[in-house]
Amino acid sequence: MKMVTISENVPEVSAIGLGCMRLTGLQSEKEIRTLIESCMEEGINFFDHADIYAGGEAEAVFGRAVEGIGREKMVIQTKCAIRPGCYDFSKEHILASVDGSLKRLRTDYIDVLLLHRPDALMEPEEVAEAFRQLKKEGKVKSFGVSNHNPMQIALLNSCLDEPVCVNQIQFSIAHCPSIDAGLNVNIHNDAGCVREGSVIEYCRRKKIRLQAWSPFQYGMFEGIFIGNEKFPALNAVMDRLAEQYGVTQNAVATAWILRHPAGIQTIVGSVNLERIKDICKASEIYLTREEWYELYLAAGKQLP
Repeated sequence: MKMVTISENVPEVSAIGLGCMRLTGLQSEKEIRTLIESCMEEGINFFDHADIYAGGEAEAVFGRAVEGIGREKMVIQTKCAIRPGCYDFSKEHILASVDGSLKRLRTDYIDVLLLHRPDALMEPEEVAEAFRQLKKEGKVKSFGVSNHNPMQIALLNSCLDEPVCVNQIQFSIAHCPSIDAGLNVNIHNDAGCVREGSVIEYCRRKKIRLQAWSPFQYGMFEGIFIGNEKFPALNAVMDRLAEQYGVTQNAVATAWILRHPAGIQTIVGSVNLERIKDICKASEIYLTREEWYELYLAAGKQLP
């Protein structure tokens, strides 16, 4: 398994991480433990959570299932700030959320805490106070964000003691507006509209690790593109490359993300162990430039 660095405060992490949102879909904690142990055998040491996943129950079942495995073998990331009807970056909410996650995860510390979605009412000074306290108390080692644009990150960083180390964004072959905009510079078309502030380039320049969520989805939770009749050309190319590399389409789609020089860590939300094992093979695949662009174009994109 390829390893990448998130920050100097946490160990190296697997380029492919397990997203834990669907853990509660398994039948028992024994199944969950087997899944986690098997993922670790495949080289996955990174587990991504959020306090809202299954109303906190995803963290809770994970915490119970991993008892005795060895906390030092795992890098645990969780997120906070989404509340019913609003987003909340207040110091009070961040501190309370972390305490809740620590209790559910049955751990003394969180390796990485992300602010889940931007809060329009953010006071960066208040966020900095919360982060400072959590770091001082040893509850969180490093901090990051999710779904943030460059200026939102820059505003937050202006008050932090240390800059955020992660930005988790939705990213896949079929959903990559940041790639589209970067290729259609100075072109008057929809693809050339910069909606996310050149987030990939910014994060590369600032050495912020990008993470890809929903790596097999298109649109905003519209569905997966693998095996989807809406993407015949893409599936045909993935089929050919999957046969060529001796893997499945899931691994090809993951390899497309890992091929980008930004070193984008891929968060996979499956609880199907065989699918995860195959996806892990993407770490061994290095797509050629021609293959990467062929997949991109087969998803319905165009080069100017």
